[in-house]
Amino acid sequence: MAEIDHIVIGARSLAEGAAYVAQHLGVTAGPGGAHPGFGTHNLLLGLGPACYLEVIALDPAQPDPPHPRLFDLDAPATALRLEAGPTLITWVARTPVLEAVIARLGPRGGEIRPMRRGDLAWRMAFPPAGQAMEGLIPALIQWDGEGAAARLPDSGVRLLRLEGEHPDADAARAGLAERGLEEALSIRRSPHARLVARLRRADGTEVTLSSG
Repeated sequence: MAEIDHIVIGARSLAEGAAYVAQHLGVTAGPGGAHPGFGTHNLLLGLGPACYLEVIALDPAQPDPPHPRLFDLDAPATALRLEAGPTLITWVARTPVLEAVIARLGPRGGEIRPMRRGDLAWRMAFPPAGQAMEGLIPALIQWDGEGAAARLPDSGVRLLRLEGEHPDADAARAGLAERGLEEALSIRRSPHARLVARLRRADGTEVTLSSG
């Protein structure tokens, strides 16, 4: 069974992403680190013991990687979106049986990539190009040991639910169901695709972040 691991805010820079989090959620995202060999770095915000928010941006200290950056941050369409400011771009689901899920999905599951930052280690599989359905179909992650959420200070912010909209809602639901995520994200039909995160700030105020 898979479940929500974290939500992802894309930004042109970590400074812009931090300002976005402070403005919308009223808290400060803490340091994360670099993703060596992937050309990105991040900030993290704990949303409780098993969920967090990631702000991710291109890392100017790293050379361009030989493959697309994480979450297609360097794709022209993504770069154009981020010119308007930081935004919710996708989410990541956690599973304890990543290899089995990817074996069952076949080419639709993507390639498993091992990653490490300090003493945190994990494996991720990203949907193949063009199959993420505008961020509704998540990357899958399996932590090797304790995950990031358990190490983060609790910000008091909570993710209440994730919602999605897509012109082909049935296909989006099917993509989630075959990953065991039909309960994690509710999908409704809409002319425009977008991902919506409903959160509650530490002061009790409810906030909506969306990808469009």
